Amino acid sequence: MEKKLLNLSSGLFWDVEVASLDSSRDAGFIITRVLMHGTGNDWNVIKSHYGLERIRNVALAARYLDKKTLAFCSVIFSIPINKFRCYIFRQLIQGAWNY
Repeated sequence: MEKKLLNLSSGLFWDVEVASLDSSRDAGFIITRVLMHGTGNDWNVIKSHYGLERIRNVALAARYLDKKTLAFCSVIFSIPINKFRCYIFRQLIQGAWNY
């Protein structure tokens, strides 16, 4: 992983070996993890490394984003929630209860 990305919070990648991550190959994984579990500093790191356009494309194509992350991305990128893949996917698979 590149030096810039090493500034990300250590707890973000609790389930993988950080040294095995490649910033270009695993960009989708890294961006999605920071969007859902990262801090403001983590956001600034990926924004400066990947740029808003790449983050936007990853967020639009993500299969899962929690509701808060989806709302955040919708506001930041000025995109309606129903344009995100995870929102469309969530509408197709309704659980027993929506609590």
